[in-house]
Order: sequence, then C-alpha cells, then structure tokens
Amino acid sequence: MTQEVTLAFTGASGAGYGWRLLENLLAQQVKVHLLISSAARVVFATEYDLKLPGGPEACRDFILEKTGATKELLAVYGKDDWFSPCASGSAAPKQMVICPCSTGTAAAIAHGMSDNLIERAADVVLKERGQLIIVPRETPLSTIHLENLLALSKAGAVVMPAAPGFYHQPQSVEDLIDFMVARILDHLGLKQQLVSRWGYGESQ
Repeated sequence: MTQEVTLAFTGASGAGYGWRLLENLLAQQVKVHLLISSAARVVFATEYDLKLPGGPEACRDFILEKTGATKELLAVYGKDDWFSPCASGSAAPKQMVICPCSTGTAAAIAHGMSDNLIERAADVVLKERGQLIIVPRETPLSTIHLENLLALSKAGAVVMPAAPGFYHQPQSVEDLIDFMVARILDHLGLKQQLVSRWGYGESQ
C-alpha cells in the first residue's frame, strides 16, 4: 500500500527545507498531498528563486516537471478546497508535515481555528490521533510562540524546530538542509541516505 503524507508549506523562512523534503518523499514513491499558503509562495520566490504557480493544477504540473515524479504521486490543493481528502478524518492521510511552519500557522492550529485547508488538515490529523510534525523556523521565540508550541506538543504533535546539527561536518547550506530533512524522514518511518546516523560511518 502506498504511503501517503500531507505536506504543507507556510510563510516561515526556510523554503529549502520544504522543497528538499518534497523531493525526497516523491523519490521514495510516497503520495504527497501538497498545501501551499500565499505567504509560502512569496518566501519560495524570495529565498529559493522558485515561483510556484497559483492554481493547483498548474502548480502540480510545475512541480512534476521539476522533480520528474509521476502525476499519481502528487496532488495540490487550494487553501479553500474543503472537498479535498485532507479536510476529512475519513479520508485524510494519517501523517502530516508542516515545513516550514510559521508561528501564525502554529498559533491557529493550537487554538483549533481551521480557517484554511492547512489549519483544517492539521486539526484533522490531531483529532484522528495521527502524526503531525511541525517544523517552525523563527528566532527569537516569544512566550506566546512557546506556549502555542507547547499546546501543540501536548495535543500530540511533534515539534521539530529547523535547527540543524553540525556533527556531520556540513560543507554547504544543502548539507544543513539535508540534516533536517533526514530527521523528518526518520519520524515518518522512511529510509534516508542524506546524513549518517550518530555512531555510524554511513547513512542508515
């Protein structure tokens, strides 16, 4: 059975983390349900020089061309597509990653706002006792941010700040990105050859 993951890009800095994760999920034949906020499109264009088309179908075609993945592996939804599988507990994937996750998105999810599909999809995963991974990228963190992240952790989410390690002796920005993506793949139960595990000479 094909593993399915909902992946959301929001307006936090760190577009490279999200794009690299998407590449790896598709490469491992994971079906990805992709959600992209308006702010995320701005960040991708600014940080990664990647202009994601606005319409879901055009965006899917653009990503498939960039990654070489087959169309069966990727679905892209608009922010108000309430008829997407992600919006219902009876159909949504049991795993979701928000990478990068803005503090505004984290706050909305922590308080059950569900005003757009990203927030609703996360709410569904939490209520269905699935796996929600939040990858916030902000500094410094205010007390409000910390309390919202704590609320998410108490609700069952995994809070995995975009804070790459250095024990793998990174030589480039890409190496730092791969460190975080490797940790996310670990939590999703997927194999990764990006970074060697601690105590091992080769990637496991």
